[in-house]
Amino acid sequence: MSGFLLTLASLLPVALGQLVGTNMAETHPALTWSKCTGTGGTACTSTSAAVVIDSNWRWLHQGATGTTNCYTGNTWDTSICPDGKTCAANCALDGADYSGTYGITTSGNALTLKFVTTSQQKNIGSRVYLMAPGSTSAYQTFNFVNQEFTFDVDVSGLPCGLNGALYFVQMDADGGVAKSNGANKAGPKYGTGYCDAQCPRDIKFINGVANSAGWTPSPNDTNAGTGTMGTCCPEMDVWEANSMATAFTPHPCSTLGQSTCTGTACSAPNVTSGTCDQAGCDFNSYRMGVTNFFGKGMTVDTTQKITVVTQFVGNPINTIKRFYVQNGKVIANSNSTVPGVTGNSVSDSFCAAQKTAFGDTNTFSTKGGMATMSKAASAGMVLVMSIWDDHAANMLWLDAPYPPTKSASSPGVTRGACSPSSGAPTDVENNSPNSQVIFSNIKFGPIGSTFACGGLC
Repeated sequence: MSGFLLTLASLLPVALGQLVGTNMAETHPALTWSKCTGTGGTACTSTSAAVVIDSNWRWLHQGATGTTNCYTGNTWDTSICPDGKTCAANCALDGADYSGTYGITTSGNALTLKFVTTSQQKNIGSRVYLMAPGSTSAYQTFNFVNQEFTFDVDVSGLPCGLNGALYFVQMDADGGVAKSNGANKAGPKYGTGYCDAQCPRDIKFINGVANSAGWTPSPNDTNAGTGTMGTCCPEMDVWEANSMATAFTPHPCSTLGQSTCTGTACSAPNVTSGTCDQAGCDFNSYRMGVTNFFGKGMTVDTTQKITVVTQFVGNPINTIKRFYVQNGKVIANSNSTVPGVTGNSVSDSFCAAQKTAFGDTNTFSTKGGMATMSKAASAGMVLVMSIWDDHAANMLWLDAPYPPTKSASSPGVTRGACSPSSGAPTDVENNSPNSQVIFSNIKFGPIGSTFACGGLC
């Protein structure tokens, strides 16, 4: 569910571009993470890297030094962008003021993403990628087959309707530069090349071509819209959460790597004809019947920092396991109490049982299940961290009854304790502008290398 429309207020000229603007220097915020060996988290080596903000938030203007917007609000300037290729040749993507404009700061191994930031303009949310160490031309890629990924997170400042997400997508490590045949001159330094399993069509440039053809402004978002093209790739949602609910969800696709789609190939919920499994196979403790496991003052207490451990077991991956660590205590993931669905890990058998119990279409299996997810992982996937609100479904799919057309008491419908009327972006932006998520202490290595499991794993 991470293929979302991420926006800025209408005063901020924001769009994606392929040329490089020179009005503001681009300086990536530094962030360290650790590679681990051995066992128990005792042999970890720090890696100096940085993050970059997605191109969707940046100022797009005519020419390298110009100030005329190529895209304003939720519409293109058709005099500058009469077609996709001309637009790419005319428009430049500029550098970012990370803290002042976007509310993005780093300190050592910690990354803070603020929800609403008001400077000269108003910014809503952000999405960043981890860069390869010392590089401005490549994203860091992770092959997590039979590996363990651990991080700390503070979601205490995230109410209903918000999502602090950490996940992998199989976007190109070069940001789509090679596929653009020279049209994309910005690349990873400016955060180009995003794709995910939602096949998002709000991405304004895909492989060096503007998505301006057939662009339709959003009816409920003054800064977003959709073009005729979408950009698809496998996605592994390691963490989608607020203080009320959390889920981890693999989303396989029938095509590995980034692919551009149009029409029905761009996928849709519960439709098997598209490229990707939009719904994925999620493990949400509340949805799986344990309503007192994750939340404020619960077994995993969201008023405090949480260590999140995810193990991708097998080669190829056949099981995804989850552990939490808090106050020195290792906490195994909750077991499903849904009739007919057992266990506390994601596997093909778990997913099949869950889809049957909830009456959902098993697009996870149709798109290749765990084996295909493992192929994407083995090819290397890029780490994404974001904070966002949801103009499409008010984040109800994460923390409340969803879909609204079904009874809240039906199996699998209620995913958290939030109200069915919660999560409207206008409400969240007005009532909780100071929300934030903090990701820190990222560790990666063989299973058992990033933390001491206390005999539970």
